[in-house]
Amino acid sequence: MFSLAHSLRQTLKLLTRNKVGFAGLLGILFFLTMAFIMPLFVPIDARTHMDRIYAAPSAEHIFGTDFQGRDVFSQLVHGARDVIIIAVLTGAMSTTIAVVLGSLSALLGGWLDSAIMTVADFWLAIPTFPLLVVLASLVKLDNVILLALILSLLSWATLTRAIRSQVLSLRQRDYVEASRSLGMGTRHIIFNEILPNMMSYIAISLILAMTSAVYAQAGLAFLGLIPFSDNNSWGVTIQLAWTKGAVFFKNSFLYIMAPVLAIALFQLSLVSFTRSLEEVFNPRLRAG
Repeated sequence: MFSLAHSLRQTLKLLTRNKVGFAGLLGILFFLTMAFIMPLFVPIDARTHMDRIYAAPSAEHIFGTDFQGRDVFSQLVHGARDVIIIAVLTGAMSTTIAVVLGSLSALLGGWLDSAIMTVADFWLAIPTFPLLVVLASLVKLDNVILLALILSLLSWATLTRAIRSQVLSLRQRDYVEASRSLGMGTRHIIFNEILPNMMSYIAISLILAMTSAVYAQAGLAFLGLIPFSDNNSWGVTIQLAWTKGAVFFKNSFLYIMAPVLAIALFQLSLVSFTRSLEEVFNPRLRAG
């Protein structure tokens, strides 16, 4: 228990050491609070109010109202959950696929390496977003897990090549050679020797995969390829603001910009947080 508490204190100290990274962490915590706690206290405004369409920001409606007179702030709060869940699931799945395939390709080599790299090169030659648009027009993307799975299957190739390069470099280290000479299996070498020395790179790659997933789902929503029913994500809010002519009303500025700023600030928080992750996982930075 003491050792765990000491480790947590050391990790927290490292997270706060870089001011920009710590600001990113606070931003992530804010958006997590918005997505999973604030909806308990801010009910979604689903009723049409014809007397307050595109109302100006006020104490009652801090971001104003939309084309049906509904509160924009409540939509912003309830739209965060799906965005964050899809980003986390996509990042986790694509990173897992890339780590497994990239590590096996580098360690085992031979025909397996050639096969994985050939598939990865073919995958990289495909324009991802146009393919995603085609898939979205064929498959009803009304499930966050399904959307995250599709996004992860379209984004694993780049990271796989990067992981392979990292493993090719690490497998020449003395501790890996020692494990081989002792008869340790591939599983032990990957999970006990190589991955712990790649955690900084993997964690940052996970964050970058999450940012790509946020942009992808926002783009799909803006194109109208994500069903609107039971979906209040920020991308859907932007799409509705655009199609319902919010740009022609002077009081609708925050209706348009609130989800745009939410996406931008969430992305900025994720990218800034990578600086603290480098402090946590990179011994040379900790020593400095």
